Amino acid sequence: MNIKNIILHNYRNYVQLNIDLSPNINIFVGYNAQGKTNIIEAVHFAAIGISHRTRNDSDLIYWQKNEANINIKFAKMRIVSELKIILKKNQRKQLIFNGENIKQKELPGLLTMILFSPEDLMLIKGSPMQRRRFLDIELSQISLLYYNQLVQYNKILLQRNNLLKKIKENNKLINMLDMWDEQLAKSAAFIVDKRLKNVDKLNKLAQYTHAYISGDKERLEIKYNMCKNNINLSVDIKYNQLYDWYINNLKKYRKNDIFKGSTSIGPHRDDIYFFINDIDLKSFGSQGQQRSAVLSLKLAELELLKNETGEYPVLLLDDVMSELDNNRRNSLLEFLQKKNIQTLITATDKSLFDDNGKNNFFIIDNGKVV
Repeated sequence: MNIKNIILHNYRNYVQLNIDLSPNINIFVGYNAQGKTNIIEAVHFAAIGISHRTRNDSDLIYWQKNEANINIKFAKMRIVSELKIILKKNQRKQLIFNGENIKQKELPGLLTMILFSPEDLMLIKGSPMQRRRFLDIELSQISLLYYNQLVQYNKILLQRNNLLKKIKENNKLINMLDMWDEQLAKSAAFIVDKRLKNVDKLNKLAQYTHAYISGDKERLEIKYNMCKNNINLSVDIKYNQLYDWYINNLKKYRKNDIFKGSTSIGPHRDDIYFFINDIDLKSFGSQGQQRSAVLSLKLAELELLKNETGEYPVLLLDDVMSELDNNRRNSLLEFLQKKNIQTLITATDKSLFDDNGKNNFFIIDNGKVV
């Protein structure tokens, strides 16, 4: 995957931006609040249709303007394509791929990317929602079927929760839960089946990368955890076993769900656990160990997407280099250069990088490349 050109018009603080990128490492340098992250955000938005900084698309439009454009030309499997996004205030965004309008559900996987931001350094210490989102973004770029099933699951979950609240007021509606339980169980079993297989692959790849980063001193292990799990959870578990488990446990916790007005089990409640040498990293790991584990996870994610799609995704490193110590920073840059992974990096300090002729520098000043 290789981005050749980015054009932004009335996007955030860019009235007009038109830049060609190197296929290797591109570094955007400037003081804070100059617009470096806006470029990273535009690529992230083009890839999955969601900003990692705001849920309101209107926030992306330049002050006092009514429309913004993102236009990205990229090569995938050496085939050059063009993706354009038109944002209008208080209107649904328009997605155009190679001149044809497409729907949001068709977007993931066209332009694949991995984002590594300071927030990701909290991936282990942060909330389960962050870890679920990490998995869902990755799997959605690999499989449109997963993305569509995830959207469907959230719709079913919303309907079931609404019904639970109504049952609390009118118990005669309780029999309607059987229909929603069946649909939720089917969707949940599909999602968890895919997540389990994905975590198993990530675990194997991350163990290899973490051994490299730690000098073979630490063994990283990643495990998927189902909420209220009482079955032997392994990558070999079958879809039908997961479906039966959800059907039985949705009935088991039905009374509690009605009381609370929400569904207590399902992929929306699951989590990922990290261990270093069999010790829970969230509870007992040092900050350095946690950061090394997240870096290993991101490098593993790069390899996993390459294995699944046939080529490396674009890597977006948003203001993360200064958060890593010299050893981790050098290990990361060495890995990226060795693998020829196109990378977009934002930084405030140019001295963090060698001016070796291989790095392509852009100086950003108040929404302009100078």
